[in-house]
Amino acid sequence: MSAKKPREIVVQRAYDEPTPHDGYRVLVDRYWPRGRSKDVLKLDEWARELAPSAELIHEFGHVPERWDDFRRRYLLELAAAQPRERLRALLAAAGARRITLVYGARSETQNQAVVLREALLKA
Repeated sequence: MSAKKPREIVVQRAYDEPTPHDGYRVLVDRYWPRGRSKDVLKLDEWARELAPSAELIHEFGHVPERWDDFRRRYLLELAAAQPRERLRALLAAAGARRITLVYGARSETQNQAVVLREALLKA
């Protein structure tokens, strides 16, 4: 009996060019990335409701020292009933395809897509 292959979920900046290997592309920002068009991003969906709350985004402000608190609080937001259901719907919509979480932040390691990936892998 073979072990189930783990779901492939990657993160990619909205300012990097899409590739044919991205699979199911999902924008996970609350706000549309500046200077990027729908045609350029080649998205399958915009999961705006899975983005961190406006309050949490503002409080984090992409200040590295606030990362741990942001991550903890965002995971709490995602643990609520409605976001959990939305996470399952996103996974179902992607099917067996790779999921690429697209984000606009500058940091490649401290952004909401990294936390959302963590939540999706546990969903």
